Amino acid sequence: MLETAVPVQAQEGVESFTLDNGMEVIVIPDHRAPVVTHMVWYRVGSAEEPAGKSGIAHFLEHLMFKGTEKVPGGEFSHIVARNGGKGNAFTSYDYTAYFQRVAKEQLPLMMEMEADRMTNLKLSLEDIIPERGVVLEERRTRVESQPLALLGEKMTVALYGEHPYGRPIIGWRDEIETLDDGDALQFYRRFYAPNNAALVVAGDIEPDELLELAKAYYGGIKPNKQAVRDKRPEISEIGEPVRVAHEDERAQQPVFQRLYLAQSYHSAGLEPATAIDMLAEILGAGTTSRLYRALVVEQKVAVSAGAWATTDLLDRGRIGIYAIPREGVKPETLEAAIDAVVAELVDKGVEDEEMERVRRGYLADLIYGWDDQQQQAYVFGASWGSGILPRDVLRWPEVVRSTTRAQVVSSAREYLRAENSVTGWLLPASQP
Repeated sequence: MLETAVPVQAQEGVESFTLDNGMEVIVIPDHRAPVVTHMVWYRVGSAEEPAGKSGIAHFLEHLMFKGTEKVPGGEFSHIVARNGGKGNAFTSYDYTAYFQRVAKEQLPLMMEMEADRMTNLKLSLEDIIPERGVVLEERRTRVESQPLALLGEKMTVALYGEHPYGRPIIGWRDEIETLDDGDALQFYRRFYAPNNAALVVAGDIEPDELLELAKAYYGGIKPNKQAVRDKRPEISEIGEPVRVAHEDERAQQPVFQRLYLAQSYHSAGLEPATAIDMLAEILGAGTTSRLYRALVVEQKVAVSAGAWATTDLLDRGRIGIYAIPREGVKPETLEAAIDAVVAELVDKGVEDEEMERVRRGYLADLIYGWDDQQQQAYVFGASWGSGILPRDVLRWPEVVRSTTRAQVVSSAREYLRAENSVTGWLLPASQP
């Protein structure tokens, strides 16, 4: 019945297949140790949540450990641990993933349990109420007790507007408090299906061997035609500079942040998004970056400064800047210095030495990441969840080598625009 599953891509040992029920299978052979990392990814995250139900994707991730008739409540993690493995799960905007790292001989058991909870999850009020409390406590400790996280929520809403990326992945407190077993099961029954999932295995296994196991454990699960993403609203240009402030008596010092609306690997393509990543590296990665050298070393107006890019999203991504002013430095002084660094990069471009330094660092990170079995599985899975094919993942080193100064400068001029930004300040409550 599943003999028509055919490899759709094979390069440098990595292969991908599609089972007859629509489930993707990606295998990354790595025979250095008799260990495998087994991951199941679903193309559903917080961006698929219905209005008023923010946090349901993350809440369901927690509830997936509550068990089935075959593997009752709490036993999933215990079985993984008893077999010498480690496992967990996580939720993002565009995907949710579950993983275990185990000895190779335990792989069939992991697949059996993961396939079981893809369709047979059992929930009750006894599961819902305490786990909802766990999620609320997680929000309290990670967001509500962290002034910088609260500023980040305000800025993200301002950047993305009505798009689902404007909602926090963990959800808004008042909406989490209303989530129940009906909400969780409705979300689960729609999106947790093989045609909305990918099996990613890295480690001591060959493609043919994994394909047979995938057929045996996942191939018999029926697809669900409803397991597709709804059309999302467009992310519009902001059109004017936006400013956000968060005053908090718990803040010990002011902190500057800025977000620029950018593109992603999926929305723009591999080459343009790589240029965005390299731009962020030149601007603010480490002590040799533009921002750190100018603000911390030369002008001494900041104690820390940097930048990053979020380009691994299905829809539009962002470029971020942060800085902490040195004691006695006024916020407007620091902000003017940051604006000057950005303006100089946009106006005068980047140097050959900067490009080569960032290129070497980027390639080194790719090599070191490839040396980590779990990271291998993560990169291919997250890319799949964000609409990037395995063959494009394998092209990254080549694209990094070929990215030019002109492409990076073009990205700077397109995205580092004031009218495309949200500027935020975290301020101690006593500071004007």
